Amino acid sequence: MALTQAEFNRMVGDHAPALYRMAYRLIGDRHEAEDLVQDTFRSAWKSRGSFREGSGHRAWLAAILRRRAVDHWRRPPPPGLTADGLGPEVGLAAEEPGRNECSDQMQRGLEQLPADLREALLLVVVGELTHHEAAELLGVPLGTVLSRVSRARRRLRDYLLSQQRMRSRESTEK
Repeated sequence: MALTQAEFNRMVGDHAPALYRMAYRLIGDRHEAEDLVQDTFRSAWKSRGSFREGSGHRAWLAAILRRRAVDHWRRPPPPGLTADGLGPEVGLAAEEPGRNECSDQMQRGLEQLPADLREALLLVVVGELTHHEAAELLGVPLGTVLSRVSRARRRLRDYLLSQQRMRSRESTEK
């Protein structure tokens, strides 16, 4: 059964913040993440007729977001400089999303993880999907998702602790 406009609007309001956090952690750029979420909702609206009632809205949207992220990674990077040698226009720096939730170190730690571990962790923690929903989305057994999330958390924790120890050593040496 197709989603109505009111149901879709409610779904956008309920899930946009979580999708944005997931997109930001997948892409690492706030503007690209905004575009990715917009593309996700545009695709969801176009394919609203294929939505199966009873399946989770967030899982459905996360699946679309994941496909949009893969499309993003396949695109060639934008050119660095314009023909006249001037760089592209740069906007004013704004506060990064999730600054209080995840530091730059956290982002660097996520980037250190293998793609399969990072994706499972982001779907469950940032995307707030259940382990079962993440397993269905990734097309892997539930145990695989549980294992990937556990290993990702352990590796991320180890990375952050090592960074903290390094900073602590540097501050005592000064």
